Amino acid sequence: MSNSAVASGGADSTIDTAGLAISYADVAGAAERIAGVAHRTPVLTSRTADTLTGGELLFKCENFQRTGAFKIRGAYNAVSRFTPVQRALGVVAYSSGNHAQALALAASMLKVKSTIVMPQDAPAAKLAATRGYGADVVLYDRYAEPPDAAVARVLEERGGVLIPPFDHPHVMAGQGTVAKELIEEAGGPLDLLVVPTGGGGLLSGCVIAAKTLNPGCRVVGVEPEAGNDAQQSLRSGAIVRIDAPKTIADGAQSRAVGQLTFPVIQRLVDDIVTVTDDQLVDSMRFFASRMKMMVEPTGCLAAAAVMSGKFAGKFDVRGKRVGIVVTGGNVDLARFAALVAG
Repeated sequence: MSNSAVASGGADSTIDTAGLAISYADVAGAAERIAGVAHRTPVLTSRTADTLTGGELLFKCENFQRTGAFKIRGAYNAVSRFTPVQRALGVVAYSSGNHAQALALAASMLKVKSTIVMPQDAPAAKLAATRGYGADVVLYDRYAEPPDAAVARVLEERGGVLIPPFDHPHVMAGQGTVAKELIEEAGGPLDLLVVPTGGGGLLSGCVIAAKTLNPGCRVVGVEPEAGNDAQQSLRSGAIVRIDAPKTIADGAQSRAVGQLTFPVIQRLVDDIVTVTDDQLVDSMRFFASRMKMMVEPTGCLAAAAVMSGKFAGKFDVRGKRVGIVVTGGNVDLARFAALVAG
């Protein structure tokens, strides 16, 4: 596809989105709504990374996004579409941190009250930032209670409009703007797009954008090895629910993909692979030492998969143009130092 075709926005005719929660038109609409609110984050390269992998790697750096992660895209797109009645009720969400911060900021900007249900062991920096953006934070034990049960209690007690972290069409469409921007800025087609995966909101939005704007691009999701529910779901053909995974990738500790995100993943995503916590730490060190960036463990999922050779035998990245989504940089400084020093 030519650069002019990519820049023009593409058309849904390139892929079948019938029956899915979103189409490319929803992603394009979200891009218009978040313009001037979400940063158009940089796409960076690394000669060292290219030498190590043999590919041309393009890093979409959402660690430089407002609130430190990509989540503001979906959060603002969702809250900006509230009716007057919904605005009066306020917004409720559950999140380990990045969606929490994003929704709190979006609600504050749009003058809507927000209540965020967060796990007790969420990083202190994410808890502090969420409160700093004006949200009322309610804590729960993620290992003793599923998040949907915790948020149900809050909704019953306080009321409000629930905006989940991934399983919502406006959230999915907003997250898809990550891939839209990356492809527009890549200066040519991508052979492969690699996307961190938790509940599938980012992956589902990105695959819609990528397959529309760049039809020849393969799209692969990456999960922590300890929490491979999306991988199991894709391979079994049905949503697989797991216990809360114990991994340093706190942003990908979802127990299952969403009812809306899974059909998109099942129809359009080429594969889902996993990486270990040790490989995430290796990627954190690489970003810090070679690209001078602080990236949280979850944000390293895609890079870890490519740079640790997880595609060997499936997709050879040598000589290929590979888009890598770096989802965020929200990690406590002490925790970051301990991980990269270890």
